[in-house]
Amino acid sequence: MAVLSKSSEDYLEAIYELAGEENRPVRSVDLAEKLGVSRPSVNNALNILKKEHMVIQEPYGAISLTCQGQLYGSSIYSRHITLFSFLHHVLGVDETIAEEEACEIEHTLSEETVRRWREYTNNQLRDKESI
Repeated sequence: MAVLSKSSEDYLEAIYELAGEENRPVRSVDLAEKLGVSRPSVNNALNILKKEHMVIQEPYGAISLTCQGQLYGSSIYSRHITLFSFLHHVLGVDETIAEEEACEIEHTLSEETVRRWREYTNNQLRDKESI
């Protein structure tokens, strides 16, 4: 699998979130709004993601994830959810701060670390529920 920059991963994750599990087509205007960036910034990012075979887009049309893009986007999103859950639900970090920090951390951890973190977080949340 290709290794993308933090910025490209952020775009891919946002497309994945907007597309949902059904991989619905996403409009670039919705992507720009979600990320708080300009349409030209979205176009530049999409060109990179197209070259990496992560997205397809007809000229000025909707954006769709390729199979590879959906797998990569799902992985980033899963990392984010794991980290956010740990920071917010286990450690009690404020929701806004947990969201921002999860977004920063998700790009630097190995799959092994995320897998173990996810297991730990799930165990902690189960233990909290049984109290």
